[in-house]
Amino acid sequence: MSDIPESAVSAADATYRVTADELRQFIERFERLDIEKKDLADQQKEVMAEAKARGYDVKVMRKIISLRKRDRDDIAEEEAILEMYKEALGMS
Repeated sequence: MSDIPESAVSAADATYRVTADELRQFIERFERLDIEKKDLADQQKEVMAEAKARGYDVKVMRKIISLRKRDRDDIAEEEAILEMYKEALGMS
């Protein structure tokens, strides 16, 4: 037999089970969130498909959505630099 007392083995076994259960819970929560994320992405695609079917330019809509997430000052600075570059290249 082993030199390790049976109570120590049982405690280690119980700790392993608790850790394994907790790990399983984390993984399952993450997997559920991943499914929800996929469902949300599918819903977003449906919204864009509906907008496109109604004649809206989805590419422009996506650009507007990304602009709305940004700071106004950052946008203004980027647009000013873009205009300066276009003028330098004779594109304005």
